[in-house]
Amino acid sequence: MHNTVSGERRKRIAALCVLLALAGFAVAGPTGLLAWSENAATLEQRETEIAQLTGKRDALRNRVMLLDPEAADPDLASELVRAQLGVIHEDEVVITIEDE
Repeated sequence: MHNTVSGERRKRIAALCVLLALAGFAVAGPTGLLAWSENAATLEQRETEIAQLTGKRDALRNRVMLLDPEAADPDLASELVRAQLGVIHEDEVVITIEDE
């Protein structure tokens, strides 16, 4: 009788240990409650980064469309030629603005 009670008690202790381990992982594990706020902050940071990169991508896409060889924007093409080659007309005045 003593053996039966002892075996039953061991099973209950083992089951309790397993439940405590599962509860510990649910709270402190890599996907547990404690990691939830950290993951939410990382997600918000990544979404901000994606929004910035999307804006840059759209600006570059627009610039590429303006430089399409079949329908290039004359103002942008002239600006690029002047900036790259340092070419100006005789009647133009160059004014440089220093950054503060």
